[in-house]
Amino acid sequence: MSDLEIRFAGNDDVAAIASISLKTFFDTFAEYNTPENMDSFMNDHFSETRLSYELEDPSNIFLIAEIEKRLVGYAKLSESPNPNGLDGVSSIEICRIYSIKDMIGKGVGKSLMQKSIDIARERNKKVIWLGVWEHNPKAVEFYTKWGFERFGEHPFILGDDIQTDWLMKKEVS
Repeated sequence: MSDLEIRFAGNDDVAAIASISLKTFFDTFAEYNTPENMDSFMNDHFSETRLSYELEDPSNIFLIAEIEKRLVGYAKLSESPNPNGLDGVSSIEICRIYSIKDMIGKGVGKSLMQKSIDIARERNKKVIWLGVWEHNPKAVEFYTKWGFERFGEHPFILGDDIQTDWLMKKEVS
């Protein structure tokens, strides 16, 4: 998509990131979860206060995908502690790659993924990794096409529901 731009997010993007986070998370997962669990998770994780804190944390990187200044997606990377299975490996996590519903399949995720991998290489990371819900076959297929392989799993807590995320990794160096 030629008019798609990827840029680093700043503090002035927090309201837009909160808005797109709420919409994309709801659109993707609401039909599989109770309204109470969705509200609990989204209110906790996608508030402007929480996202401001995440944006200010130097271990996080937020990438914004825009078309004609319209936010159509974003990614959050983190130099967080490694999960089991990546002990001692220099890595970076893709915490989120979100695209608005009408842009799925139009290159937003692809552009955000490529930029994420480029950042991992620039920072001399050996591995880029992520967690993906085991019941999200479209996302699993997307990551598999990019060369990610499953190496473990961990719990993902959505409200009072403990779900399972598959851990997937890709060597980048």
